[in-house]
Amino acid sequence: MFASDRLALAERYTELLATEGVLRGLIGPREAPRLWERHVLNSAVLGEAVPDGASVCDIGTGAGLPGLVLAIARPDLAVTLVEPLLRRTTFLDEVVAELELGHVTVVRGRAEDLHGTRTFDVVTSRAVAPLERLLGWSMPLVSPTGATVAMKGRSVHDEIVEARQFLARWRCGDPEVFEVGAGLVDPPTTLVRVPWADPSRIGWPLARNPERRRRRRDRSAVEREVS
Repeated sequence: MFASDRLALAERYTELLATEGVLRGLIGPREAPRLWERHVLNSAVLGEAVPDGASVCDIGTGAGLPGLVLAIARPDLAVTLVEPLLRRTTFLDEVVAELELGHVTVVRGRAEDLHGTRTFDVVTSRAVAPLERLLGWSMPLVSPTGATVAMKGRSVHDEIVEARQFLARWRCGDPEVFEVGAGLVDPPTTLVRVPWADPSRIGWPLARNPERRRRRRDRSAVEREVS
């Protein structure tokens, strides 16, 4: 999962998670002994589902899972980490600087703050929200030929059923559930991939309402200042 010249970076990141990450409340103390198998390697195998040279956005990245791990494993990617909490983005900025990850950008904000301004080949996340709500945040960031590729658990099929009307209304393609990391992590990581049904007819409702989009950005900016 990590080339020989990237392994030391992954080790240092994991060390920072186990020390500074715990001290700052980004990782629970009980998670520290199992960071590699439960968090780092589990995130690294996401690279199997990301095309070469892709632009990737990780929304609600927290302490950098999975986006920062993916960036360490895949220097060919342009990775944007989106996180609203200052203490988390401060940690991410420090890690990116120490590890000299020039292909990583940290954005303090919510996914909605980027709606209408940026798109990516892959928008990913890990345990952020049920699928319908997650797609409302992530699909406006997906380029016409891109996809949401989210890490999910056992309830993913139920979440797809619950999101059927949303998927049709937004003209999303059929969700594809698959596993990555077989033979590398146990259990393998479950992913759901959701593209646009027709790249020429993207169904994002907010794209047709720039005033609403501006109000949402202004409100988010005020909330960040208060926090």
